[in-house]
Amino acid sequence: MPYLELPDHRLHYRIDANDPVSPWLVFCNSLGTDLHMWDAQVAVLSRHFRILRYDRRGHGQSSAPPPPYSLADLGRDVIALLDALEIERAHFCGLSIGGLTGQWLAINAGQRLGKIILCATAAKIGTAEGWATRMDDVRANGLEPLSVATAERWFTPAFTACEPGTVRVVLENFAATSVDGYAGCCAALAGADLREEIQHIANPLLVISGDEDPVCPPSDLAHISATVQQGRQLSLHGRHIVNVEASQAFNAALLEFLLG
Repeated sequence: MPYLELPDHRLHYRIDANDPVSPWLVFCNSLGTDLHMWDAQVAVLSRHFRILRYDRRGHGQSSAPPPPYSLADLGRDVIALLDALEIERAHFCGLSIGGLTGQWLAINAGQRLGKIILCATAAKIGTAEGWATRMDDVRANGLEPLSVATAERWFTPAFTACEPGTVRVVLENFAATSVDGYAGCCAALAGADLREEIQHIANPLLVISGDEDPVCPPSDLAHISATVQQGRQLSLHGRHIVNVEASQAFNAALLEFLLG
């Protein structure tokens, strides 16, 4: 498996491409998931793009440096990957904390990005107090006790009933996430507030919300699309992990936006 070795951690990444000269597209995961959350997207979009996926620090096969982390740490990990792979410019798609990472990149390194898709995210997610409580719970009890509540936030009951195997795999990966990695990213979320800065984002931007998402409701995405300089919004049926629950509509939206 390919890894990028950094001074205090290593990042596991994967490239999927059918054409060695296609544009690059980077996918950035949500909290408590690994790069396989994008499998349904890669199966379709790799016909048109060279796709770079990676496990965020402390997730999947990437190692976990000592927490806490900042949003800038997460953004700089993406820049380090782009530099190491000699990718001058790439489109970007991130969900939840991955969407926050995309906002940080657009503000601080917008010239490295083309078009940007932000999914099930916000310019500020939750409260510092809420994330502090979550960190305490995870350090005391691990992630497994959070699985039931996570499933309810991430997927509608109808999807869970129809696709139990898909949901089970996502939750197994969630429970296997490093406690240090999860807590470190909770700290990044606790300190992240880009509500004022996103007005400086000039890249073409599509925001995608899940119409029943209790974590980042459509109004959070509407704020982003209305505040950036070139924003548009789309709502699909589903909860937080909308790229999995509404994969066909999600893929069609990405293709229309990126190729249009």
